[in-house]
Amino acid sequence: MLVKIKLKNSDDSVIVDDTVYDALSADAYLTQMDFLNNLRKHSSGCVVFQKTWKRADNNGFKTETIYLHKLIAERFLSDKRSAIKNLAGTKNSDKLDCRLDNLQWRSRSVASRQRKTSSNTGYTGVYRENNRFRAVISVDKKSHHLGMFDTPEEAAEAYNRKSKEVFGDQGKINRIARAK
Repeated sequence: MLVKIKLKNSDDSVIVDDTVYDALSADAYLTQMDFLNNLRKHSSGCVVFQKTWKRADNNGFKTETIYLHKLIAERFLSDKRSAIKNLAGTKNSDKLDCRLDNLQWRSRSVASRQRKTSSNTGYTGVYRENNRFRAVISVDKKSHHLGMFDTPEEAAEAYNRKSKEVFGDQGKINRIARAK
């Protein structure tokens, strides 16, 4: 069963498995901080707990930040973590979906490929050049030109094909908007 937890600073909710919810609810340290009632949506889209504490020596403050997806992965999926696959992330790119089936450990290169694009076209690996669109993919730190296209969607499709070919299910796939 799934549990939806309302976020404190947003109308959104995060989804977790009931076993995860029960374990977090029973944790004495997290209960003392009122963890589940103080989850927030971070500017990155992740769900976090942040609390600022006065230092015991009265010498300033300390801010504690706990990322929910990372906490869950560390507690429930630690056996799948390795020296290379050591970053927690979501399979479906929905940072509000913290179900165990959706969390995975991944390498830095996979995490980098799956990060949101910074391209002005809205598609990873697609760049505008004059009135056309160039598709480019990086493999082993080398850029590979995939072609010039009339639309950003055509260039994104070329990128997606090459990404699947080179990286399989670990590659970034652009979500292409289709005309209605």
